[in-house]
Amino acid sequence: MAMTEVLTVPFIRSYWVVPGLFLAGYYPGDEDPAIAREKLEKLLDAGIRCIVNLMEADELDHEGLPFTPYDEDFRHLGAQRGVEVEVLRFPIHDMQVPSRATMRAILDAIDDCIQRKQPVYVHCWGGVGRTGTVVGCWLARHGIATGEAAIARIAELRQGDVVRRSRPSPETEPQRALVRSWRVGE
Repeated sequence: MAMTEVLTVPFIRSYWVVPGLFLAGYYPGDEDPAIAREKLEKLLDAGIRCIVNLMEADELDHEGLPFTPYDEDFRHLGAQRGVEVEVLRFPIHDMQVPSRATMRAILDAIDDCIQRKQPVYVHCWGGVGRTGTVVGCWLARHGIATGEAAIARIAELRQGDVVRRSRPSPETEPQRALVRSWRVGE
């Protein structure tokens, strides 16, 4: 699919980086099992077979409550449909940046999923900071957009996120600096 092709997103606060292959957004779980199941089913309906989770395992929400894990539910729903799915975790502390080696490992995992024709969903909690950083570095790696152009491209891609599109992505200056410094092929 062409980068400009428009596909419907599975839920608000998500956007296609590469239509049909690379989706980005926010945490796809929920404390309400029915809502979590609906989001995970919508990811499967959109063809997602790999999830790259950028959240820490012990991350807490604004009320100090842990996030409900969704990994096993996603695997179970995939098995019910007869499709193999995987969830990969590359924890990055909220509002922070990973090491360059960790970012390369994340980008390699995304590229591996795409190469295997296993559409991938990359997320953090809100889908803005850590997710935007990964998306920006991926765009730069592939020569789609580098430096400030990568940050501008993220803003364009996120226009469908009616809830969070006005927030800058990546969120912090260190996150934006990492994107600006990422090189083609890195």
